[in-house]
Amino acid sequence: MSITVHVSTHVRSYTGGRSRVEAEGRTLIELMADLERRYPGLRFRVIDEQDRIRQHMNFFVGDQLVRDLAHPIAPGEDVHILGALSGG
Repeated sequence: MSITVHVSTHVRSYTGGRSRVEAEGRTLIELMADLERRYPGLRFRVIDEQDRIRQHMNFFVGDQLVRDLAHPIAPGEDVHILGALSGG
């Protein structure tokens, strides 16, 4: 199942500058594995060594903020990978 993944500017250098890419997976972890195969280095920028979403990264599946990589992705749902903004 092909999923449209919207990529924030934080990681576009791994996708050749594209803001939207296609990947496959039924869960976020499967999707990230496919993205890593297609775009080497991307996974490490958003997932840490303990297989957790990095604190400064956010995943939205559809319109829902998700922090669990086992979260399922339904057919037709878009995934957004966004870098959190901070300031002070």
